[in-house]
Amino acid sequence: MTEGPNRQHVLDFLDVLYSGDVEATLERCTDDIEFLANAPIDILPHMGHRRGKAEMREMWDAVRARYSELRCEVPMLVVDGDKAAAFIRVFFRKSINQRMVQFDVAGFYTLRDGKISQIREVIDTFDLVQQLLERDVAAILTGRRPDPI
Repeated sequence: MTEGPNRQHVLDFLDVLYSGDVEATLERCTDDIEFLANAPIDILPHMGHRRGKAEMREMWDAVRARYSELRCEVPMLVVDGDKAAAFIRVFFRKSINQRMVQFDVAGFYTLRDGKISQIREVIDTFDLVQQLLERDVAAILTGRRPDPI
């Protein structure tokens, strides 16, 4: 397994992304950047498939509009050549009511010439949707009464 500078490229990318500097984040991406996260786009319209810097800017601007604070922790990052896989714990503070949403992301990155060219994210969207809606979605789907908090 070889890490080379790509480990630091991914860490720098994540640091700048979660700091909220969209333009600096885009500088760390190739012009043909491609993003894919399987997510319910009715609830998370900024997710799904994106291609190119303009679409990435639009997505990241939408995230910044919804959340007043973003941060992440990267407890695990594995790099092999131009491929990287990261376990990322994400914290978003909702702008509407200041509640903190916490979820985990498995991020898979491909790099080209030191820049991110592909991003694939796997998220437990069921848990994320429950936190965003502030509802026990399982109780709604099964018809059982939610447990009192």
